[in-house]
Amino acid sequence: MKLTRIGFKKAGIITLIVIAFTAGLVSFNEDRDFKLLKNLDIYYSLFRELNVFYVDDIEPEKLIEISINEMLQSLDPYTVYIPESGIDDFNFATTGKYGGIGSLIRKSGDFAVISEIYKDFPADLAGLKAGDIIREIDSKSIEGLALHKVSDLLKGLPDTEVGVTIKRYGIDEPFTFTLIRKKIHITGVPYYGMLNENIGYIRLSNFTQDCFKDVKNALSDLKKTYSLKSLILDLRGNPGGLLIEAVNVSNLFVDKGQEIVSTRGKVKQFDETYRARNLPVDTQTPLVVLVDRGSASASEIVAGALQDIDRAVIVGTRTFGKGLVQTTRPLSYNSRLKVTTAKYYIPSGRCIQALDYSNRNEDGSVGHIPDSLISEYKTKNGRLVYDGGGISPDIEIKKDNYSQLTIELFTGFLFFDFSTRYYLTHDSLLPPGDFELTDDIYLDFIAFVKDQNFNYKTKTEQVLRTLEETAKKEKYYQLSENEFTALSKKLSHNLEQDMNTFSKEIKILLEEFIVDRYYYRSGMIQSSLAYDKQIEKACELLEDKNIYTAILNPSDQ
Repeated sequence: MKLTRIGFKKAGIITLIVIAFTAGLVSFNEDRDFKLLKNLDIYYSLFRELNVFYVDDIEPEKLIEISINEMLQSLDPYTVYIPESGIDDFNFATTGKYGGIGSLIRKSGDFAVISEIYKDFPADLAGLKAGDIIREIDSKSIEGLALHKVSDLLKGLPDTEVGVTIKRYGIDEPFTFTLIRKKIHITGVPYYGMLNENIGYIRLSNFTQDCFKDVKNALSDLKKTYSLKSLILDLRGNPGGLLIEAVNVSNLFVDKGQEIVSTRGKVKQFDETYRARNLPVDTQTPLVVLVDRGSASASEIVAGALQDIDRAVIVGTRTFGKGLVQTTRPLSYNSRLKVTTAKYYIPSGRCIQALDYSNRNEDGSVGHIPDSLISEYKTKNGRLVYDGGGISPDIEIKKDNYSQLTIELFTGFLFFDFSTRYYLTHDSLLPPGDFELTDDIYLDFIAFVKDQNFNYKTKTEQVLRTLEETAKKEKYYQLSENEFTALSKKLSHNLEQDMNTFSKEIKILLEEFIVDRYYYRSGMIQSSLAYDKQIEKACELLEDKNIYTAILNPSDQ
């Protein structure tokens, strides 16, 4: 009887939720109302029976959250339920602000390791370093604790204390730092500077609240301090963020009143056209915008609008293809629903959203687009542009693919761990742009990799192993065993040989990791620019005004 009473008590709560929900359905038609109420009643009945009769005790919150998430996932990837426990992370993603110590962490065995330190925030000022392994927080062991729970312990109200006990390479015993949490605000522009005497560069990493001010300040500083004649705005890997920030960033380069983006959805009274509301900073300086398939949402609005207005040349690869507008709606018990309510349309009239959900790359970005789903549009100057998903660059420059060895070294944190040891045993480093990885450092890295008993298999070896297993199951292996053995021997890799074969790309990454330890993320970005093919192409374009002008104004040629 006890189980039954508990079951009906919980079921009663669900009944109240259903009643409260149906109170908001007055705008729906009668047939739709009936279908909705019918299925909600079925769901309530099913849940009640599970709760009463299932052989083991069930966890109502867990089951409900699973069912909610599965339901929303069937709609699109961006309509999501945000429980109360996820509100802090949601706020940080949209504002870039939180109360904490100013670091990123990742899992390392049973503990957590600091993977990045933000310059001039509490963790940095207290002396914590990337690579430090967190053992305790406020004298309590975090062994086996989930990463998000470790993160929650580090966060808290500004001006409150937190004790962090760490284990550091080269020091036998753990030791403790006492930090004062502060309001953390991560700038949207981690680096800006001059690439040469004439070309400026601004990296925008996200579209959090007021990020346009970071871009504006960077642009104003470049114009005031240097003889800026051309500019590169780098949106690669920028996942987007706030719509209004995309409008404001675009506004820096276009005239007041210019349409940037419009939103259209089912609820027509919510449709809106967003225009540049302020006077621009610069409408004349030649501009290149760098994009890749990691550039999404707000990044695509900026790149697409500047392309449609013929204000900038877009260089890189096709963008992600996320043109859906999300609105957050409050739910009960401090939870929220982030729901897709509309689509983005840029000035030419094309939609950013990928039209075909079935063809996506592994990271979710737009994949192959059938010709039947592609339509033509025209920019302000009459250039042809196309929809179908994402923004296609005016000049496509693909990044080189990394070798399997380099990927394995990266995912195995060998770049990270070696950089940690290098930093803790070398007091200083030449500035980014001046430091160059020497052969001696690279030889030390090879020795380090060997000492870690590092082992990997190339994709070719993995495919061959799969083929062997299939052949054995189908009993063909014995017929070709000698051939398999010979091929396996021929295709097997040699670590030292591969470290030499792929030394160029490995050295570039290793150099960036080491620079990051001394000069933070801004230094890492600056270090990477010297080897960047897309940057190189953008500079060539900006230095040849005839080609630049011909791309934006083909009818003048």
